[in-house]
Amino acid sequence: MNGIVNNSDLATTSAASARSPLPAPNQPSRLGVLRGQARLVVLPVIAAALVITGWEAVVRIKQIPNTLLPAPSAVAIRLTETLPFLLGQAVPTTLETIASFLISMVLGISLAVLICKSRLMRDALYPNIVLFQLIPKIALAPLFIVWLGIGSTSRITFGVFISFFPVVVATLTGLTSVDRDLLRLCKAVGADESRIYAKVRFPAAVPHLFSGLKIAITFAMIGVIVGEFITAQAGLGYMILFAASQAEMTLIFASIVVLCVIGLALYGIIVMAETLALKKYGA
Repeated sequence: MNGIVNNSDLATTSAASARSPLPAPNQPSRLGVLRGQARLVVLPVIAAALVITGWEAVVRIKQIPNTLLPAPSAVAIRLTETLPFLLGQAVPTTLETIASFLISMVLGISLAVLICKSRLMRDALYPNIVLFQLIPKIALAPLFIVWLGIGSTSRITFGVFISFFPVVVATLTGLTSVDRDLLRLCKAVGADESRIYAKVRFPAAVPHLFSGLKIAITFAMIGVIVGEFITAQAGLGYMILFAASQAEMTLIFASIVVLCVIGLALYGIIVMAETLALKKYGA
């Protein structure tokens, strides 16, 4: 009798365990995720603070003059004094950078799609695009001034000239990385080329595309600053060049700080857009 009871108990226990859900696989806790995110913020801040502290100490111990290398405290004071003026100078630089980036994004994605769709276009255009990219760009900056004048058009065009190539390469890599069997399946069920691009190729290319866009936004700013070195009468690049001619090292560094903040803000916008796109396409 005891054996019968024991066997029935075992059967009941087995059935209950079978009905109970399996334990979830080990997943990082919310606290662990927050710690990881905090680590990504705290460690760079600590590293930057150590560098700035060492910089301040070296300047004070060696008594380096401000005309050669100003201390971070002197740069901070100068930045506080000139911040409204520098923010005004940052407006044309920021607008031209955004314009260069948007044009390079549209141009880069369009070229990537064209090269991906046509093997003839790929063989005809891609080697020339690579060769075009190998040209020393700084040396060509004066030519843009001669061709397009000293206005913002030349600076925007030069920014596009520098920044469109990463978008082309990254987008093309993403568009061509789709599994061939998946493409054959789409064609077998009657999907046309535009639907394949919208539902298959572009979602697969999202991570590659944004890796190119993050590079392009920095290159666009570099192109605009180089253009301002040559032609502009306003902008942060012009301010850096003007301050250098006056040996105003603190003003140079203050302008660079503002440039860094603008660059980080634009880069952060791209990262936020990437996060939203990856959530939408499930990448």
